Amino acid sequence: MKIQCKNKSVRRRGAGRFFIALAAVLPLGACHRAEPMRMAGEAQGTYYSIAYYDKERRDLQPQVDSLLEAFDRSVSLWVDSSLLRRINANETDSVDDIIASLLPRSKEIQSYTDGAFDVRIGRVVQVWGFSFRQREEPDSTTLAALLEAARGGVNIGFDGRMSKENPATELDFNAIAQGYAVDLLAAMFDSLGIASYLIDVGGEVTARGSKPDGSPWRVGIERPSEDRYSAPIVQTSIALTDASVVTSGNYRKYYERDGVKYSHTIDPATGRPVQHSLLSVSVVEKECWLADAMCTAYMVMGIDKARRFIANHPGGKGTDAVFFIYDSCGTLCTYATPAFKQLNIK
Repeated sequence: MKIQCKNKSVRRRGAGRFFIALAAVLPLGACHRAEPMRMAGEAQGTYYSIAYYDKERRDLQPQVDSLLEAFDRSVSLWVDSSLLRRINANETDSVDDIIASLLPRSKEIQSYTDGAFDVRIGRVVQVWGFSFRQREEPDSTTLAALLEAARGGVNIGFDGRMSKENPATELDFNAIAQGYAVDLLAAMFDSLGIASYLIDVGGEVTARGSKPDGSPWRVGIERPSEDRYSAPIVQTSIALTDASVVTSGNYRKYYERDGVKYSHTIDPATGRPVQHSLLSVSVVEKECWLADAMCTAYMVMGIDKARRFIANHPGGKGTDAVFFIYDSCGTLCTYATPAFKQLNIK
């Protein structure tokens, strides 16, 4: 099911400016009589930005920062003393509520996507240099050993303790954790009676309710850039109400060696960076963690497998999606699912 070149006279590679191309999501502001409360900061190695309408005009930044800091102490691999780092090092088998929630969600998507999504490849991601360790240029023997460890069972018992069939198995929740952090922030805002807000953590966005004038939140979408250094450019936008949108792409996170680009997306089946024409995918779902996980699964699958998967799961998880690929002529093209086409797109 290859994407064929439809017009060979169209500019190649740089032709992305002539197509609707979505990549990182960018909240869009607008002038309204009632201005929202706003906050911004840093967390999880990236930024966060939140806009919300609150009649009490409460400053919620201390609560937001506290939640995100606690989240990092739980599952961030960049925090030496995080609980997940200690679990991976077999220094403890105790889990907290965050890990106890993330693991079953991860296993659900692993099963649903036939292994395209798998959080057990933590050590594999590390050897390719896309985590807190330096790149090791793994050979086939090393990868085989790491993949064997990555296929060991991991479970949490009723006593709140984790058991690993293979002690060498290391978990990496990076492809689901940030989306789940957004969901936790949304739950906090809901608990405070705030019915209209837009939460963005590193481009993973959840919107609730509408603005005081009745208009929906609009989220700007950036087209895939030529390289990691290109400034983001908003190409289009979608209306978002009581839903989340997440994008995963390979056009900014990669490294080059001997003229070959190595993507940060690792295929759990091979233990190697994916090599295909899919540049990015954006998924709209009610829950941000689910959109986050399905984006990664699709980036592993590539466009052909992803289209077959969606055709075989009509109305299933992750079916509101748009993909951005190079066709057989090297032209940037899009494929939007029927469900995605029904969104209010500008």
